[in-house]
Amino acid sequence: MSHPDLSIIIPMYNEAQVIRRVLESLLEMLTTTLSHISFEIIVVDDGSSDDSAAQVLQLAHPAVHLQQHPYNIGNGAAVKTGIRHAQGAYILLMDADGQHKPEDVPRLLEHMDRYDMVVGARTGESETAVHRDLANAIYNTFASYVCGRKIDDLTSGFRLVRADIAQDIVYMLPNTFSYPTTMTLAVVRSGYSLIYVPIVAPKRVGKSKIKLLRDGSRFFMILFKIATLFSPLKIFVPASIFTFLVGLGYGAYKVIFLNARYGPTSAMLMTISGLIFLIGLVSEQITYLRYSKS
Repeated sequence: MSHPDLSIIIPMYNEAQVIRRVLESLLEMLTTTLSHISFEIIVVDDGSSDDSAAQVLQLAHPAVHLQQHPYNIGNGAAVKTGIRHAQGAYILLMDADGQHKPEDVPRLLEHMDRYDMVVGARTGESETAVHRDLANAIYNTFASYVCGRKIDDLTSGFRLVRADIAQDIVYMLPNTFSYPTTMTLAVVRSGYSLIYVPIVAPKRVGKSKIKLLRDGSRFFMILFKIATLFSPLKIFVPASIFTFLVGLGYGAYKVIFLNARYGPTSAMLMTISGLIFLIGLVSEQITYLRYSKS
């Protein structure tokens, strides 16, 4: 179908032992529960070294399309490939590792007419690792501060979004696992509507591709980059205040406790704090100009 109602994008990398089962369960749900909705399923093989692609091809379903990267580029890159090939009015993103249950798809689609993006937020009953739960709590707190609204699950890859919005911000998405972070902040700070639907995510099949230290630090860098892109003052103002207080406190300590002069270091830090604030102010104006052009 050239223009279906829904395009389902599934990025895949070495998921031969589960992808066939995921697709069969998804197709069964779509043809029974959601028979009134036309759909396409785009599976993007991100350079798998196993027979993941063969498993998809063996399914031989007319609604399932396989796109392949010549080598492993990244989870986010696979999502971007799927978005560029999607023909539907709405795009549903879900993982290939069995963590996202097909029976939860109708719960997300219930909100498609009212909200621009619907995200499946993992509850405490989900079978996720403790260290990942802790990291997600930190990410959610920081993202809530940047966005000015509560973010229930920043890194969830199970989400429904209007195709025109996804295609408009696709160039901003990173090639890594951080694409849900970027998409969430971009949607919220652009003034689009967002709702979270609680889901219970089962344990993934196979070994996780996410490395805590490598991808965790990358998530934080992505957060700071997107924050400075969409809401610069949320970053620059606290940095300016902190630098000013350090300079003021250091100078006061020298005068009161060391009976010494205030010193150039304190004056330099307080001057730098003013520069940081002005940089943030200019960045905020540039952000407004970008909004006005888009």
